[in-house]
Amino acid sequence: MVKRGVNRKGRRVAALATVLWLGGCATVGPDYRVPDAAKVNAPRAQEAFASASAAVTAEPLPDRWWKLYDDPVLDRLIAQALAANTDLRVAQANLERSLALLDERGAGREVQGMANGEASWAQRSAQAELQHVKPPVRTIYNAGVAVSYDLDLFGGIRRGIEAAGADMEAAVAARDLVRVHVAAETARAYVDICNGGYQLDVLGRVIGVQERGLRLTRTLIAHGRAAAFEQDRREGLLQAAKARLPRLTARQRNALFRLTALMGRTPGKADIALLQCRRPLAVTQPIPVGDGGALLRRRPDIRVAERHLAGTTARIGVATAALYPDIRLGASLGSTGAVADMFSPLTNRFGLGPLIGWTLNRHAARARIAAAEAQARADLAAFDGTVLRALKDVEMALTSYAAGLEQQEGLERALEDARRVAARTAQLRRGGKIGELPALEAERDMVAAEQAAAEGRAAINDDQIALFLALGGGWTAD
Repeated sequence: MVKRGVNRKGRRVAALATVLWLGGCATVGPDYRVPDAAKVNAPRAQEAFASASAAVTAEPLPDRWWKLYDDPVLDRLIAQALAANTDLRVAQANLERSLALLDERGAGREVQGMANGEASWAQRSAQAELQHVKPPVRTIYNAGVAVSYDLDLFGGIRRGIEAAGADMEAAVAARDLVRVHVAAETARAYVDICNGGYQLDVLGRVIGVQERGLRLTRTLIAHGRAAAFEQDRREGLLQAAKARLPRLTARQRNALFRLTALMGRTPGKADIALLQCRRPLAVTQPIPVGDGGALLRRRPDIRVAERHLAGTTARIGVATAALYPDIRLGASLGSTGAVADMFSPLTNRFGLGPLIGWTLNRHAARARIAAAEAQARADLAAFDGTVLRALKDVEMALTSYAAGLEQQEGLERALEDARRVAARTAQLRRGGKIGELPALEAERDMVAAEQAAAEGRAAINDDQIALFLALGGGWTAD
């Protein structure tokens, strides 16, 4: 008799161990890995950029790319923006929310417990007691505790945790993407301020030359050496130059307001002293851009898309687990009855055993699996599209930057030629060999060339910021 009882107990323990072993091994749904056919794995995507020129190098892009401008003010502004930007605060809150949801999912692997207690003064219905005598009024109670543990035999909880973990990592990458944009837009606003100040100075010189030309023309007309319409022409040129002042001034101030908002401040807190910047920013070395492989590892939007695909793949497993039974181990202990018999053998109760739930109609579960699989295909297409867009952005930015530099070389040569002509005509004017008007015309041509070169430098800065933004640097936290 004792031996038979021991054998039965051993079989129960072995069965329980087998169930637990199965729970640790079986996980339905596909295991995630980046598909071999994904565009991120294409060999040509890992190579050097096709549009690279002498203006860039294959050296790795420094994370704090703005230090290539060697401007302490810009360094300070970007640090302040990364510390206080409102979009970054939103991204950080979204990340913390994802961490909390991951923690909630992880709680599904823990033992679940519940305690309850209640008391009431009650009288049951005589009909409920199947009698025609009024039942007595009693004070009754109910108290107990229950615990359960989901064996997760088919990995539904594990896949849910995997999906929540991918969502959390996508939120990290989304925050990094915001940092990239905040750094780029802060740099763009600052260079717009500085270029605006420089262009205002050049325009001031243009207006000065036009005013001198108008005064000279009036003198010539007074002495009969020029036609009267020349005054109208000069006045038209002067007014056209002055008409540019309001728009340039507004553009510079608007850049300041953009910068102020990026740093999380109200317009009234704008640093007006920044409007005194009159020196265009310049990179004095070829820009390091790395290669396609480094770009695809660095761009946060690519990580966002890849993590979304990983999360959707895990959710296929969550949906698939609904096809199989959900088995829990449960135990309860309590006492229910009249208060007079509280915690007596007549009122105490307990229970121990597995709890099995299984939905027999599979239609809805299979529809959810099909929906998750379709979403995975959509996320893979979105992932591929993000990779292609990243490579396209860099190639276009490199092309525009190279074209801008070539254009700027021509503008700088034209400016040097105009300066030489202006210097030569000024020398001839001082020697009395030519009149003042030809010398003034040469000076006007020089400031016009300087104005074109200033606009070209602003365009170069814009191309540089676009390239840095396309390369996706600047997100690593301090």
